[in-house]
Amino acid sequence: MLDIKVIRENSELVKERLANRHDSSAELIDEVLACDETRRKNETAKQALQSERKTTSKEIGKLRANGEDSSAIESEVKKIGETIKALDDEASKAATRQEELLLNIPNLPHEDCPIGADEESNPVIRNWGEKPALLNARDHLDLAEAKGFISFDDGARLSGSGFAVYRGKGARLQRALIQFLLDLQSRENGYEEVNVPHVVKRECMVGTTQLPKFEDDMYGIENNEMFLIPTGEVPITNLYRDTLLTEEDLPIKMTGHTPCFRREAGSAGRDNRGIIRMHQFDKVELVQIVHPETSMDKLEELTAHAESALQKLGLHYQVIELCTGDVGFGSQKTYDIEVWAPGQGKYLEVSSCSCFGDYQARRMKLRYKDGDGKNNFCHTLNGSGTALPRLLVAVLEQCQDAEGTIAIPKALQPYYGEATL
Repeated sequence: MLDIKVIRENSELVKERLANRHDSSAELIDEVLACDETRRKNETAKQALQSERKTTSKEIGKLRANGEDSSAIESEVKKIGETIKALDDEASKAATRQEELLLNIPNLPHEDCPIGADEESNPVIRNWGEKPALLNARDHLDLAEAKGFISFDDGARLSGSGFAVYRGKGARLQRALIQFLLDLQSRENGYEEVNVPHVVKRECMVGTTQLPKFEDDMYGIENNEMFLIPTGEVPITNLYRDTLLTEEDLPIKMTGHTPCFRREAGSAGRDNRGIIRMHQFDKVELVQIVHPETSMDKLEELTAHAESALQKLGLHYQVIELCTGDVGFGSQKTYDIEVWAPGQGKYLEVSSCSCFGDYQARRMKLRYKDGDGKNNFCHTLNGSGTALPRLLVAVLEQCQDAEGTIAIPKALQPYYGEATL
């Protein structure tokens, strides 16, 4: 969440930066400040009354010791206690409301984030490789149905729409891609591989900003005190929740494969054809916990690590930077990596790489102790390295020939076991 000191000392700048998001969050800042003023004013008044009550209580002791009547002063002390309780109650309500507001106010876009209203303002930063020269490219669903390795009927019969079953060579290709991605990030790019639970506590979802803002999109269980994870970011980043690190511990780099569960599967239409939007999908996640001074450089590094997977597979892609109106709720700055899908005739996002500054760390109480012994909040980053099934879509559609044969990328062949599909 945002630092209340920053809001208190630079409220107009905070409002301006939030207004660049083109949402209504800037309108909440004045109420945050009002709650903060009430809380602080009441705390000051409470401390003064506590001091007065302590002094007055001593007077009661003296009167009693001398056998004198202390009832008047005792009545005064009782009134002071009642006033203190009222101040406490009002301050508690203000603090609760302030916390509620802060949890629903997004992060401030980074100063370098391009200003724009929506995805139409996202600039293309770079692209890699060439679009494959394919005439009448078939889409992945046609290819998969012809080969019989993805069944939507089975998925719907088991779980409903938005689910699929991978069979035979389709299941093997999915597994090969996951293993390839994990080996690349752990062996070549220096990430520690972790295997984490797929169900997390509510406070973990709050820590990485999925809650309370996006609760309706999540799969909650146990009266919404537990959740199926929407992304590996949640359990992996929360491994360091409520942790005080040393400066020497940083940076921390972790990767892990998880399924992801999301209620929102997008609007009806071509974007929903095949496995492009699903309620359950697999992903290999990249997470970094870093020193604040290095976080922007680490964002470039993490993005390059995600790109390296597509480069090794020989897949054409582009990188865009999200503008202020499109950047995610908790993010300061984000790059999206979009792989070309010729069967769709468009690019598909396979990775979103973001720097959150200290926004998540404040919610998680994730800190490090610097050389002067001061506790500071870490900066967190994450990105997909990369997401399936869209990566599988790109492999099928970019690597097809006119007869529908899929040439397995050379880097993937040791994992898949064959050269063609």
